[in-house]
Amino acid sequence: MTDTFRVLHVCTGNICRSPMAEHLMRAGLRKRLGEHADRFVVESAGTWGHTGSPMEAYALSTLASYDVDGSSFTARELVAEHVVGADLVLGATREHRAAAVVLHPRAAARTFTLREFARLSAVVDASTLPAGDPVERARALVQAAAASRGLVPPDRARDDDLDDPYQAPASAFATCGALVHATLQGPLDLLRA
Repeated sequence: MTDTFRVLHVCTGNICRSPMAEHLMRAGLRKRLGEHADRFVVESAGTWGHTGSPMEAYALSTLASYDVDGSSFTARELVAEHVVGADLVLGATREHRAAAVVLHPRAAARTFTLREFARLSAVVDASTLPAGDPVERARALVQAAAASRGLVPPDRARDDDLDDPYQAPASAFATCGALVHATLQGPLDLLRA
């Protein structure tokens, strides 16, 4: 099968949250799916992109603590084509989710914040997802999560957002990275049949 599944992570500058999420998701897919992880294209962009910039140094060191190398990363600004081409769009905050949908309104059903997607995925019965092909499984997971919208509200709306560690101390990046890593575990586990 040549079929691929595209994931787009979105934050503001594309130098902290979204590149950490991109790299941690890619590593998590490799760990769970082995060679099938190559069928997933995981990227990121920023609503106010620092186009051409490297990742923030503390973001890089946070990734290194998970044995993930982000040194070749280059930031880019979010454009409509990125959203159009994605099977799943994951914003760092509700504001980023909205920005992606404004660029391509038909993407609304496949656009979530990262934490919202994890919360909605947590109520999906893994046995209802197609066995075998991880790309089919991923598509079904996005549909199931979208179908759960409104049924599993967060305690507080801001619980769906990731705080921005930009220009904060290394500890803020470590906290953000740990939250991203933990948040990805449930959805990634569901992709492994």
